[in-house]
Amino acid sequence: MNRHYTKEDIIHLAKEGNVRYIRLQFTDLLGIIKNVEVPVSQLDKVLNNKMMFDGSSIEGFVRIEESDMYLYPDLDTWLIFPWETEHGKVARLICDIYMPDGTPFAGDPRGILKKVLAEAKEMGFSTMNVGPEPEFFLFQLDEKGNPSMEVNDKGGYFDLAPVDLGENCRREIVLTLESMGFEIEASHHEVAIGQHEIDFKYADAVTAADNIMTFKLVVKTVARKYGLHATFMPKPIQGINGSGMHCHMSLFKENENAFYDEKDELGLSSTARQFMAGVLTHARGFAAITNPTVNSYKRLVPGYEAPCYVAWSAKNRSPLIRIPASRGLSTRIEVRNPDPSSNPYLALAVMLKAGLDGIKKNLQVQEAVNRNIYVMNDAERERAGIPSLPSSLKEAIDELLADSVVSSALGGHALTHFVEAKLIEWDMFRTSVHEWEREQYLTLY
Repeated sequence: MNRHYTKEDIIHLAKEGNVRYIRLQFTDLLGIIKNVEVPVSQLDKVLNNKMMFDGSSIEGFVRIEESDMYLYPDLDTWLIFPWETEHGKVARLICDIYMPDGTPFAGDPRGILKKVLAEAKEMGFSTMNVGPEPEFFLFQLDEKGNPSMEVNDKGGYFDLAPVDLGENCRREIVLTLESMGFEIEASHHEVAIGQHEIDFKYADAVTAADNIMTFKLVVKTVARKYGLHATFMPKPIQGINGSGMHCHMSLFKENENAFYDEKDELGLSSTARQFMAGVLTHARGFAAITNPTVNSYKRLVPGYEAPCYVAWSAKNRSPLIRIPASRGLSTRIEVRNPDPSSNPYLALAVMLKAGLDGIKKNLQVQEAVNRNIYVMNDAERERAGIPSLPSSLKEAIDELLADSVVSSALGGHALTHFVEAKLIEWDMFRTSVHEWEREQYLTLY
């Protein structure tokens, strides 16, 4: 998907592809995709960074008195959507957000990730490669077109049709993504009923985050064609597995994988071990970013394959970090706690920042935990030095505010607005009376 376009290329491609509208896309602090749609007649203005929008109307951006902002399109993100509209094709450009004085906006999630990548570059790392694995559920729509809680199938892990009625929908999602330049590595039914996973080829961190946002848009758009609702909610159904977004990560120095050392018994370099130590040290601090909703913490419970404990292993899947078997250029770590409700730009920024902190401070990673942590009791985990991830959004926010390294990755503006929004979310949840409470207490008392 790495193409390099000039302004002239884009003008030519728009004409050639019968593009009538251009969506200027960006992502707000909470990870929701936003766009300003303009007719193709405005293309020159777009390509010269002259498109302005009102930042005060976007969650977590700015106050009304400082609302003017500019969209600077990243030309390499040019993409024509494969679906037709009655008025011709729609293309998109993903944009960075700038202030009127020409400086990058401090609250732009894409800009925040780029800033941490610049820090990695200063430390000698040219790229962070990321292979994301976002999972999602497909639910049937009711007669009014609203999502029901009826899953679309009764399939299980890796099941094929006819049990898996989502197969056709998933196949079309894959074909659509491929037509847009995605390299799909795997597509299968996940463990839970109605749950699916499509894995695409790794990319540099910014492209990977762009790809996740595009992926979500395509999944939801294609699902609706099939009378289905796709959701990236982490735990839509109690009692079965939730949806994760495992992230495979590696640092490169030009063409050399900085995580690989053939002399090490596990093939892991000291850089990989220090990076891992940083991620484990700050895992409680960045959980509010990688697992940003009240619902996220319903997934991070024992027994459903989601990691709840801060440890690593080259063998089993209960810890936070697993080391996949491939070595050489494919040597990487898999961080398993992020979920697909997270803002991918911020999630990758804080995990990278945590890892870089481990390298800077030469942090030493503890022994690998190769037994099933779920069967250990509290005392055994304490003896083994295995902390738990936060158990609620409120605990995660407190940990975020206490972690100066993770906070500094976000910067003051994004941190303040993110925490403000999440405390409102927590308070609404805390003060709501839930069905469970009525079931438990209404007749008992």
